[in-house]
Amino acid sequence: MSSSAILPYPIESIAELPIDDNLAEALVISMSEYGEQLQGRRIWLACSGGRDSLALAALCVQLYGQGKLPFLPQLLHVNHGLQADSAIWAAHVANWAKAQKIPCTILQAHVNGHDEQAARQARYDVMRAQLNQDDVLLLAHHADDQAETVLMRFIQGAGVNGLSGMHPWRVQTQDAHRIILWRPWLTIQRASISAYAQRLKLPYIDDPTNDGGDNVRSGLRRDIMPVLAKYNPNVIDNIARSAQLLSDAQLTVNAQVAKDLQWTEVASLQLSSAQRVLNIDELQKLPLYRQRQLLHYWLGQDEPLPPAKQLVDNVLSLSQRDDHDHQTELFWQGREQSYTIRRYRQQLYRLSSDWLKWLELPLAEQTQSLLINTESNLIGADVHATGRQPVPINLRNDDKFTWQLQILPNEVMRLLESDKDKVAITFAPLHRSTRIQTALASRPQSGKKLYQTLGIPSWMRESLVVVSVTLINKESSENELLENDCPIEQPILLLSHLENWVLDGAKRLTNTVNNSYSIESAISSCLTVPSSF
Repeated sequence: MSSSAILPYPIESIAELPIDDNLAEALVISMSEYGEQLQGRRIWLACSGGRDSLALAALCVQLYGQGKLPFLPQLLHVNHGLQADSAIWAAHVANWAKAQKIPCTILQAHVNGHDEQAARQARYDVMRAQLNQDDVLLLAHHADDQAETVLMRFIQGAGVNGLSGMHPWRVQTQDAHRIILWRPWLTIQRASISAYAQRLKLPYIDDPTNDGGDNVRSGLRRDIMPVLAKYNPNVIDNIARSAQLLSDAQLTVNAQVAKDLQWTEVASLQLSSAQRVLNIDELQKLPLYRQRQLLHYWLGQDEPLPPAKQLVDNVLSLSQRDDHDHQTELFWQGREQSYTIRRYRQQLYRLSSDWLKWLELPLAEQTQSLLINTESNLIGADVHATGRQPVPINLRNDDKFTWQLQILPNEVMRLLESDKDKVAITFAPLHRSTRIQTALASRPQSGKKLYQTLGIPSWMRESLVVVSVTLINKESSENELLENDCPIEQPILLLSHLENWVLDGAKRLTNTVNNSYSIESAISSCLTVPSSF
């Protein structure tokens, strides 16, 4: 079987053929620049079988054979079945790799759509799945690709980051899976690669869709770049140089944004990508242009693609409102997750949809019995542990988040300093009508009032738990209540996922105010978030 798209050159070993010094120098210089990061990592090369990727593979074979390259990358070819000859192309790449004695893996991909963007995404997804953590994917993008990328982003209205184009070394993280994209040829023009491929008589695949003009990139390549070259024959190098200058400028911006974020984020309320919080008062101390830059960065954390300018403007407007009507919700569908942006008082929240759904899960009331210095057992289950071992209580969990308390029985009993034999600890949701008193308050307040007093946003109000203790005699628990033995339930802690408040009941059950604050260590809260968040 054959394909008319494959150049009619025989598949032969190229190891002994002349090397292109210009292409080799670019690869060696880049390898030297990122040598420390490359140390000990597996290197793969994305090989479509086209001119650029096959030329890069050929150069790697030649340099490796001469001892100038310390590694021989493994080729990755993706067959996504969009062309009638896709299977023939995959077999051709495998045969060429076999002749060069270079490892090659053929991957199958399913494309959701029929455009080039969908095909590109499918290729990256299936290659990313093949790579292990911190593996390097070598790509043959060159200066012409860079120029087309910058022009494409320019007409789409990109900012400094977008106009800096593709980066020669980029760490890409998705669902905690981290790989590196390495592009050593961004300073090399397509014409140099074509001349090299011609000298070696590489039987590369000349995909007819590359210059079909049916997408923005191929249209720029076919129609726009030749016109620009008439005005300035150095247009490709000049655009590549501008991209590098903009990349340097973006690094300066990023350094400033990192400092601004350090001052404006509310560190105690950060929950990885599930919840990110900014202090509006600190935000508004910055000049307006730095506010926009900070919001652009803050919103785009954890996402491969930045937010649209319109979203940044809308969030800025939300932060500037002074009418005390902060019910506005902004929605953003990112590549990795979807987010809701809300304001509560003087704080901006970026909340993932998974986090908001989890916060809606119901909380059930639970009770835990503790025996003094002997054992603890969970009501309704046959669980035994010594008083020195922590007792876990799951308050709310699903496949993404888990909220758990850790109780230290002996520590609880020591703090309470009671002559009772047993303690029952109850964990119950705080309802709007429930009245409790914090340790620093002068009188009890209803849950509805406490939401406002403590500054609890509306979406967190169903996630407050009251921890109460009841002191009882062992005989009471076994023979019902004894005469004149009336256990009283005392609230001692109010808990949320990230904060806790000591209640007045803790002071009543302990001898000193100082001891009352130690109850937070005896009953501690832990929220577990998967690494992908």
